[in-house]
Amino acid sequence: MAVRTSYFADSAAATMESPSLRVAVVCSSNQNRSMEAHYFLSKRGFNVRSFGTGTHVKLAGPSPNKPNIYDFKTTYEKMYNDLCRKDRDFYTYNGILHMLNRNRRIKPRPERFQECRDQFDLIFTCEEQVYDRVVEEMYSREQETCQPVHVINIDIKDNAEDATLGAFLICEMCQCFLYTDDMENDMDLLLQDFERRKGRSFLHTVCFY
Repeated sequence: MAVRTSYFADSAAATMESPSLRVAVVCSSNQNRSMEAHYFLSKRGFNVRSFGTGTHVKLAGPSPNKPNIYDFKTTYEKMYNDLCRKDRDFYTYNGILHMLNRNRRIKPRPERFQECRDQFDLIFTCEEQVYDRVVEEMYSREQETCQPVHVINIDIKDNAEDATLGAFLICEMCQCFLYTDDMENDMDLLLQDFERRKGRSFLHTVCFY
């Protein structure tokens, strides 16, 4: 197996020269975890897109039973302005306006994974429920090219700190995958190595387009 395990020391420069992997990152609402990873990966030159799997976009509201709910067609800009109108101080304090400000600099609006027909080499999900929805969606599609895609779940808590840590881990894994000569055969060993070094487990399956 030709895998370099000291990849992180090679810096992002190598990634910038060979962003060959097509990467997707998926959470529920395409707001926090997937967008933080989208930001990190794009800064390092990866060909990356991000998605949600929910029926609507949900953002924390003034109480747990009163979330802000938007359609996926609603732009980050409109969400930002809506929350400013509702209570700028509150949504500044809880970090949502900062998050939306970052999001609107990356792309116009959230996207649903179920509506995307682009092909990827790697799809990272941020919780088991999202992983199940992505795998179910892939299995429901008619296979056309038989191009494989690795779906990997990394459980990431839906808060700013854990989203950043998760983004670092996803980026680290993508940088590692760039250095393998045969990702299809090496993937299980690569994930086992990450599980051993990081002390956490991953869900993994291979789907086909």
